[in-house]
This record gives sequence, C-alpha cells and structure tokens, in this order.
Amino acid sequence: MAWRISIVVCVTSFLLGILFTHWIADSLTLWKSPDILDEHLWTAASYYSILARMPDNLVYFLAATVCLGGGTILWSLGDGQAGNLMFDGGSTFLYGTVVAVYLYSVMPTLPNFLSLPVHSSSTTYPPALRSSTLDLASNNLICSVALTGILVFQAGRWWAEHKDGKDDDKPVMDKPENADSNRAPKRGTKLRKQKTKS
Repeated sequence: MAWRISIVVCVTSFLLGILFTHWIADSLTLWKSPDILDEHLWTAASYYSILARMPDNLVYFLAATVCLGGGTILWSLGDGQAGNLMFDGGSTFLYGTVVAVYLYSVMPTLPNFLSLPVHSSSTTYPPALRSSTLDLASNNLICSVALTGILVFQAGRWWAEHKDGKDDDKPVMDKPENADSNRAPKRGTKLRKQKTKS
C-alpha cells in the first residue's frame, strides 16, 4: 500500500515540476489583461514554440509517466476500502481533469506556435495567437492546482492510515467479569468474622 502512495506522489510531483517550469512564460500573461504587452506575448510564444518542437522520445516518456500515475491511482481505488474510495476517488477525479485538459486544450493548441513569424520587440503580436497564448497559461494553472490537490489527498490518506495504525497499537484493557469477587473484603467484615469464630 505504501509503495502505491509513493508512486502517485512521485509522478504527481514530477508533473507538477514540469508545470512550474512553464511559469517562465505563464507568469507574463496571467492576471495582467488588458495590460499585457506584446513583448511579453512574444516571450511566452517563443517558449511555447520550444515546447511544440519537443522530441518524440520526451513525449513518449511523459505519456508513460502519466499512464503509470493514473494506473496506480486506479489500482489503489479498486481495493474498495473506505479510505481509498474517499482519497483515491478525489485523486482520480483531479488526475482525470488534468489529462482531459491537456488532451483537449493544451495539445491541440501547441501546434499553433510551430511557425512563429519573424518578429522584434516592437512587432505587433498576431491577434490569432493572442487567445491561444492566454488559454495555454490558464490551462497550465488549472493543471497545477489539480495536481496540488492530488498531493493534498494523498497526504490526507497517509495521515489517516498513520492515525489508524497508532490507534490499533494501543492496548485495550478489558474489565474482568469477576472483578467484584476478587476485591479485598472490607475491614469491618473481617473483624465480624473473627468475633463469630471466637
């Protein structure tokens, strides 16, 4: 069980680290509308252009890593335990959200940056690329928040299992059934018995 949590945490942290790297470009365009400068848009587009030209080997490695994390969460969810249903159920939903956002929003948008026009810092940014650039930054942020939520769920699951383990280790003191008969007789009773004997 612990190794499954470790795999999920490692994969999620790896993907989160990749998204944090995108902050180089995303920070230039998020929450700055309508004051986004064309210079910032060109910088972000140049970064996305590098991503769009990523070698196929890296894409396959990234896909394999995502499948490993998703498969491990589903495997853990399949145990049917109450803790798994709560924590892994939430993790599965968030993980599925990240995969869906990337497949349906991010991946189809990246090819738009393959052929950037020749530009300088004073060149007007193409209006057709503007919405794509802003959408990529927003989608990366959504995925980052969702992956952080998975880490929170897994940390909560570890804490709950750790707490249960501590409670199970505590010794249970049962009250013996004949506790009253084992008690020492009262002092007055002992004296009365001695008087009757004499």
